Amino acid sequence: MMNTVVKNYRQWRNYRDTVEELNRLSTRDLNDLGISRSDISDIAREAATAK
Repeated sequence: MMNTVVKNYRQWRNYRDTVEELNRLSTRDLNDLGISRSDISDIAREAATAK
């Protein structure tokens, strides 16, 4: 049970950190990376579960 709680917390933190980091980028920088603002949550969700 504790492992699940720790894993979920780490995934949530990774998601939140990724969203914050991508939101700090300018629209131009995001475009250079091929990312639209509407894609940020999907990308963050994918990154959170990848680790």
